[in-house]
Amino acid sequence: MTESATSRQPFAGWDKPDIDLSDADWQSGSHGAGDVQIAFVEGFIAMRNAGKPGSPSLIFTPAEWRAFVVNARDGEFDLT
Repeated sequence: MTESATSRQPFAGWDKPDIDLSDADWQSGSHGAGDVQIAFVEGFIAMRNAGKPGSPSLIFTPAEWRAFVVNARDGEFDLT
């Protein structure tokens, strides 16, 4: 298995398992026009750059994902 097929664990205190993303069902937002893809794997949510699918993925717990989505909807990450 290649390194790009699994999540990386670069930080001390990393509390997520080494998730195999090689068979993940990646879904694009914005009807396929977005640059981000997500996949639901082993009870976690993985997010990756659609333009560089071999690059590392971010792994969220369901609570982290919910907080991210709620805050994005509220405009917290709006850079304009």
